[in-house]
Amino acid sequence: MDTQVLIIGAGPTGLTLALDLSRRGVPFRIVDAAPAPFAGSRGKGLQPRSMEVFHDLGVIEPVLASGRLDLTMRVYQGREVLREWDAHEGRHPTVERPYARTMLIPQFRVEQVLREALPQPVEYGMPLTSFTQDDSGVTAVVGPQTVRAKYLVGCDGGKSFVRKELGVPFVGETHADLRMYIGDVRVSGLGRDHWHQWGSRADRWLALCPLPGTDLFQFQATGDGEDEPSLALYQRIVREHTGLDDVILHDATWMSLHRTNIRMVDRFRTDRVFLAGDAAHVHSPAGAQGMNTGIQDAYNLGWKLGMETLLDTYEAERKPVAEWLLGMTTAIMMSGNPFERRGDETLQLSLSYRTTEGEGLQAGDRMPDGITEQGRIFDLLRGPDFVTLDFPDGPVLVRPDGYVAAIGRSAIDAYFGANPVTQLHHRRVAARSAA
Repeated sequence: MDTQVLIIGAGPTGLTLALDLSRRGVPFRIVDAAPAPFAGSRGKGLQPRSMEVFHDLGVIEPVLASGRLDLTMRVYQGREVLREWDAHEGRHPTVERPYARTMLIPQFRVEQVLREALPQPVEYGMPLTSFTQDDSGVTAVVGPQTVRAKYLVGCDGGKSFVRKELGVPFVGETHADLRMYIGDVRVSGLGRDHWHQWGSRADRWLALCPLPGTDLFQFQATGDGEDEPSLALYQRIVREHTGLDDVILHDATWMSLHRTNIRMVDRFRTDRVFLAGDAAHVHSPAGAQGMNTGIQDAYNLGWKLGMETLLDTYEAERKPVAEWLLGMTTAIMMSGNPFERRGDETLQLSLSYRTTEGEGLQAGDRMPDGITEQGRIFDLLRGPDFVTLDFPDGPVLVRPDGYVAAIGRSAIDAYFGANPVTQLHHRRVAARSAA
């Protein structure tokens, strides 16, 4: 074998998977067809659960330093402010939920932080052109090389070559009437302390959002999509929607026309090949879920590839999440108020892999943070292992991805009995409550 895991695609999904595998000592290669890192902000909202993932992976500090949590929304008619609000009003960090709000951070900065944390570089200009698999591995042609890997993971986006080559159906629909011009632009005539919006109709709406840590704004505008993106077109849209002559676009570093697709695969795995992120599910951008859900896919899959066990549970756990996600984001999109305050489900903190119902913390739930005499729970959990937290009222076994595996000694023993390999990746920590 040339490597254990070949990752196709170096967006947030592929990079998260690579970083997770690296801390487990799992050999990997990560390749991307593009000649260089993507420089645009397709996504710009990082959810609290993703921040918790990045805490575990050891990159939360540069992420927090690069984003912003306190940007308020403003709706205008011309220059007149009609309304101003905080979409996360009342959400504050707590001991159990230290990251309480969606963070604004351009996708290219998230990717940069992840790349810089990797022990080896992304291989750019290496398109996947074919692959075959057998009982022991996958043979793939990437760029000029033939690579033999034990597993291959397609993190190569909505137009995924991996998915198409597998013949996996991408079931859903395209909303041809819902098109949005997007891009990263430099603007004069607007302050950077608000997310500026004009228009109340879904088909006639404009937003300019300052991207933290840059001198750029993200441009978003609905339209008929009949014209190709250009700076002149974007400037005309600004003039028509705002009626202002002094809001000037000076240049654009990236532009695109987004067509709303709501689709997902009927399976996340075909033998030794897996699909993750947009390769497995695409949806409305409403609710800022896409980049985050890909991060969660990778986080769920990484430890299972590292242990080479429980791999069938990847699809069993992530497919229901993707189905729910498509329904939730579509509902937000159709509501006509995509920037109103949302429930906790958009923060991804309430997502669970429960198989049974009950009150209080259950197996499958996200393990909350907390303070013990030994330190912060999230710090005690940091690392690639299962961890048993020995609380005074009984032990809790937490999976490597921060979800509860079992509660109580008999349930923990049964879990290890059913999954004996996991015992090899396990440590115990006393977790007495802090005084």
